Amino acid sequence: MIRVVIGSGGSENNAGWLHTEESELSLLVQEDWENRFEFDSIGVILAEHVWEHLTYDEGIQAAKICFKYLKHGGYIRCAVPDGFFPNEAYQNIVKVGGPGPKDHPAASHKIVHTFLSIQSMFEEAGYEVQLLEYCDDNGNFHYNEWDETKGFIYRSKRFDHRNKDGQLGFVSLIIDARKPNLSPEN
Repeated sequence: MIRVVIGSGGSENNAGWLHTEESELSLLVQEDWENRFEFDSIGVILAEHVWEHLTYDEGIQAAKICFKYLKHGGYIRCAVPDGFFPNEAYQNIVKVGGPGPKDHPAASHKIVHTFLSIQSMFEEAGYEVQLLEYCDDNGNFHYNEWDETKGFIYRSKRFDHRNKDGQLGFVSLIIDARKPNLSPEN
């Protein structure tokens, strides 16, 4: 099964996966995908803190491109900063445009998603969305068990070093956006 990490940033957290960077596989460049993959050939796409660098409309466009290359039943495990996490310092770091210098990684943030916006964006592109970790609109954190061997996310409740002693210091909004299986009559 083909498993692809988008924007890996040199991380090797998902051993055995194809690690890519934007310069070689852009979410917004159809030709990058068609030069590397067949339609319906990828089992999993992992994107940890990538989709916030796209506008909402670009996010839909990227999701639609990925949709063509995912197998039926395949999914995108996507983690982004959570716009409903009730921590002022966190929100300052992840805000659109970032907290300061243009060379800060967050300087290219174009959106801060909430579970409502990310779910809507992927559903508009044809996916079925399962929320794994997220804060609701009251700032309450929700966690649904997920298997890290099916796409490891460091910036998560269980794995981020800033979360300790039962306190959340850094969270991500994490989803699995699944391409629906073919119906039995197809």
